[in-house]
Amino acid sequence: MTQYLPPNLLALFAPREPIRYLPPLDKLPEEKRTDGYSGISSYVQLFEDPADTPPPARGETREEKRLRKMKEKEEMCKQKLENEVEEWDAHSNASATSNAFKTLFIARVNYDTTESKLRREFESYGPIKMISIAHDINTGKPKGYAFIEYAHERDMHSAYKYADGKKIDSRRVLVDVERARTVKGWTPRRLGGGLGGTRRGGPDVNSRHSGRDDPSGNREREREREREDEESDRRERDEPERDREEIEIARGDVTEGIAAIVGIEVIVVTEVIVGNEGTTRQRRKRRKRRPRAQEER
Repeated sequence: MTQYLPPNLLALFAPREPIRYLPPLDKLPEEKRTDGYSGISSYVQLFEDPADTPPPARGETREEKRLRKMKEKEEMCKQKLENEVEEWDAHSNASATSNAFKTLFIARVNYDTTESKLRREFESYGPIKMISIAHDINTGKPKGYAFIEYAHERDMHSAYKYADGKKIDSRRVLVDVERARTVKGWTPRRLGGGLGGTRRGGPDVNSRHSGRDDPSGNREREREREREDEESDRRERDEPERDREEIEIARGDVTEGIAAIVGIEVIVVTEVIVGNEGTTRQRRKRRKRRPRAQEER
């Protein structure tokens, strides 16, 4: 049958050429002749003197490498901070207010607070000339602080005295004078300056209070703010429940009025339900009946 195959398929079954014989490059182990094994006494004089041997190289451990990188990073950040402090100049800011002694600094501002909201809250102390909210250069998002310039310096002092701790958009703001252009040698918090002791070091050095006032001499004010915050939170929790009860009562009054007009008798059953938080609310059940005229038919 194979003789009928085409030449291209017959070439697949053709035998290959025989492998060419090459003599071995070396003798086999059993064909080699050796003089046997000898000691190393003849080579001892060639060894290096132990006094001239350098100490073995010690590798760096993982912990040492981590500490080295941490130290290098700290030095780099310290050098970068020193350069930024030398280059920083508060008077060269183009977006700053015109008069630093009439400018009020507002910190801890809610990120959703707008300029119009700040104007409504602080315009009660006097006419406002300019409001500048700080934004991030790269992302454009607000940083949480702003500057307000008043038309008169006395209005700024009034706001500085009475507006500190004011609650705006569920956050208590911190009010202070502008210190960058009024205090010599002042540097912002990002450059290692600023007020407060919350970022000095560890928990044994840092203070839990942050602001312009020392809590040791103003404990009563802090307690009053805490009580106001608790009362505000409680009112916010109770408002939805109270509004729901008023809506249900109003809906029941409207239903009874409509039923009286069309001649339908409405039976209102009131139940008192005690919730998990001890609050009570009323639930009304209504049942409609046919008019008496229809029942007689």
